[in-house]
Amino acid sequence: MAWCSCSCLSICLSIYLFISLSFCLCIYLSISLFVYLFVFLLMYLSVYLYICLSVCLSVYVSIYLSIYLSIYLSIYLSIYLSIYLSIYLSIYLSIYLSASLKTKLFCETSSIFELDNTKNAAILRDFFSFRN
Repeated sequence: MAWCSCSCLSICLSIYLFISLSFCLCIYLSISLFVYLFVFLLMYLSVYLYICLSVCLSVYVSIYLSIYLSIYLSIYLSIYLSIYLSIYLSIYLSIYLSASLKTKLFCETSSIFELDNTKNAAILRDFFSFRN
């Protein structure tokens, strides 16, 4: 009977050790796995996201800006310059040509008056010389 109680004690002790070690091992593995996964995922995701976002954003922004700016500037500048130059040139040319025409007419008119003044002076000279 002593042998039976000793073997029963060893069985109970074995079961107790198995359960307690299993429980401790389960808790240890779950905590260590959680910490490992948390740290690994945190580091991996932060590095991965940093690299991916920085590279992707820089490439995306550079490509987008180059394409957008080239298209936008070419269209904007062509439209703006064509409209601006057509309006500016039409106004400038109309003012310039009008002023040029007025200057030409003024010069012609003043030369006619100058010719008339010369004729009038000759007529007056002849008139005064004839009277005397």
